Amino acid sequence: MHTKFIFVTGGVVSSLGKGLTAAALGTLLENRGLKVTLQKFDPYLNVDPGTMSPYQHGEVYVLDDGAETDLDLGHYERFTSTKLGRINNLTSGQVYQRVLNNEREGKYLGKTVQVIPHVTDEIKNRIRDIAEKSKADVVITEIGGTTGDIEGLPFLEAIREFALEAGHGNVVFIHVTYVPFIRAAGELKTKPTQQSVAKLREIGITPHVLVCRTERPLNKELRQKISLFCNVPYEGVVEEKDVDHSIYEVPLMLQRERMDDLVCRLLRLDVPASNMSHWQDILRKIIAPQQRVRIGMVGKYTGLKDAYKSVDEAIGHGGIANDCGVEIEKIEAEDLKPDEIRKQFKGLAGILIPGGFGDRGVEGKILAARYAREHGLPYLGLCLGMQIATIEFGRHVLGLEGAHSTEFNKESPHPVIALLEEQENVTNLGGTMRLGAQEVDIEVGSLAARLYGAFVVHERHRHRYEFNNAYRERYVNGGFRFSGTSAEGQLVELIEIPEHPFFVACQFHPEFHSKPNAPHPLFRGFIAAALAWSQRADTAG
Repeated sequence: MHTKFIFVTGGVVSSLGKGLTAAALGTLLENRGLKVTLQKFDPYLNVDPGTMSPYQHGEVYVLDDGAETDLDLGHYERFTSTKLGRINNLTSGQVYQRVLNNEREGKYLGKTVQVIPHVTDEIKNRIRDIAEKSKADVVITEIGGTTGDIEGLPFLEAIREFALEAGHGNVVFIHVTYVPFIRAAGELKTKPTQQSVAKLREIGITPHVLVCRTERPLNKELRQKISLFCNVPYEGVVEEKDVDHSIYEVPLMLQRERMDDLVCRLLRLDVPASNMSHWQDILRKIIAPQQRVRIGMVGKYTGLKDAYKSVDEAIGHGGIANDCGVEIEKIEAEDLKPDEIRKQFKGLAGILIPGGFGDRGVEGKILAARYAREHGLPYLGLCLGMQIATIEFGRHVLGLEGAHSTEFNKESPHPVIALLEEQENVTNLGGTMRLGAQEVDIEVGSLAARLYGAFVVHERHRHRYEFNNAYRERYVNGGFRFSGTSAEGQLVELIEIPEHPFFVACQFHPEFHSKPNAPHPLFRGFIAAALAWSQRADTAG
């Protein structure tokens, strides 16, 4: 079977959920027996989001091959079984960088370099490359931004050209739009959708399917109106109402709308219907769990919804594994005070410190780690969270006054966390950290070994600083266990405190390998420990 192509665009406003829609459709098609891969085209001029602030772009999602990518690739991996790589995320920065390098090398044979055909050809080449390398039955490509944005025009032109070349029956255009509810008038309005589709048609693209994001259900009359004015068949007007409980409802919502049936028909794919019973079981555990716990996440970007997106999702996956609902309380690290922390942590069954950069809030995080260690409260540290636990233990257990990371204090008398040797002369910030999947050897008999059920795993990294091995013996003698190391045993990857009910921290980012139907072992174990803590607290209370 030849590869089929689906292009997902968006209109009216940003943040409509194009990535979730693409991922949910991928789930449905995969459950029909098709091999699916997804890719994201981002119109911004950054080469990748690796140097962008979370306030600008949300989290940076890291892939096995070390690519720093858009957070939507996290949705793609969590909703499907596909393993993504550098080729699955393309930015305008990468396109123009490639085109200009080609021009400097004389590959255009002296021709004038233009958006059409040189930039659009580069974009089309990426679509062909991913189809060839993935051997997928269906490639779903999401175009970032909003239709009408000037920076997105080359991508829209490229997919218009690609559809013409691919031929009828091989390409489907899906446009995600917004149908707002005007409270004063008490009605839904279709005009923004009409205008957005008109803008898309001006570019030369007529959508086959309109996914209408809405707060209220679309009645038959509204669907008929949208169909008529947007030149889309009635069955192609798909309602995507705001979900009540979880983003994992979206695939079932689209299945009820028979969107996957329509897409398969348009692409001439003769495949059986999706069996989504396992997905329904996941939703049951999210909507009506047997038990509940509260987890405190201590960070510095707590006011930004997408800054810790993968961590939020992985915590929820840990809850699914334990049939337990998890309420995440975001705690700003700078707000923690020694004389108030007992009150601030009241009712929490566990503390998680995620990754991050910069020294803001570091002392608050150290205070949180100390509280968790001294009170037997389950603790999970990720990347910076492991470094924080190391600093805290050095200061308050080993008596290493002033222990710190050289990232925050270059003059520390005890630099228990220090810059990786290969990072010392790095001046270019983009793509130069220790990135991607690395082998981790797990110590026999450790809690980590019990959680993983394995002694060798591969986990994704994104950092420049590591545990300083000059202090390793002192930490071991003090009761700190190094339960995971790099393949050659040189770098510390996992730490735990054996006397503690659950005190585990890792230098890597396990959240990037967690899925709702395959929760990561560390998150599964963390939530199980939090549940046990909560039950003990209830008994004691």
